[in-house]
Amino acid sequence: MKIAVAQVRPVKGDVGANISNHLKLIKVSALQGADAVFFPELSLTGYEPTMAKEFVGDRHDPQFDVFQNISDNKNLVIGVGMPTPSGSDILISMIIFQPHTTKQIYSKQYLHPDELPYFVPGQGQLYLNLHNNKIAPAICYELSVARHACNAFENGATIYLASVAKTLRGVENAVDTLAGIAKKYSVITLMSNCVGLCDGVECAGTTSVWNNKGALLGQLDDKSEGILIVDTDTQELSQNLAG
Repeated sequence: MKIAVAQVRPVKGDVGANISNHLKLIKVSALQGADAVFFPELSLTGYEPTMAKEFVGDRHDPQFDVFQNISDNKNLVIGVGMPTPSGSDILISMIIFQPHTTKQIYSKQYLHPDELPYFVPGQGQLYLNLHNNKIAPAICYELSVARHACNAFENGATIYLASVAKTLRGVENAVDTLAGIAKKYSVITLMSNCVGLCDGVECAGTTSVWNNKGALLGQLDDKSEGILIVDTDTQELSQNLAG
């Protein structure tokens, strides 16, 4: 199986522009034979907690149909970041599009204290079963909660996938943590991060992939948009930077 993680520069609050940008990287992923591609935390709005209420979107919003159509036509799993509703509250979610299958949502279970005024925690872990792999998504702060990874692998996860929006200091800690997770649980581990401003702070990119021994297979820089694609069978990596 080939799985891709994308690095994007979100346009603050402009879901339409961000969808268009996502489609470019999805196209590259499909052309390179990826079976799945995943984007950073809140990638369709930018990570903007104070404005999340303005952008909240339901999984059935027609503007997301383009992702489902591509998923169906290209046999490609697509995971994008979006604030979604839970009654009158808001979740930090990954909307997952699978070929000819109902959309699924994974919502962040463990929130950073700074997020509590704006969001509520999701309930339960979602797993994606794809080509004999069991993928456990994690959203940003969750990778720092040891219980999250432990629960995932106790339930048979074979790939750990972190979707984040992290600054330089945050991404340095995340890189160390995820390398440790990959080594401890002997699994391929991936991280997708943003570049550009998120919540008024510069995100630091460094989208990365580790092999099942915790060794870094590849990493993007802190400024460019692009994708990393790993073959989970051979653990070979390819890279494509956006033009």
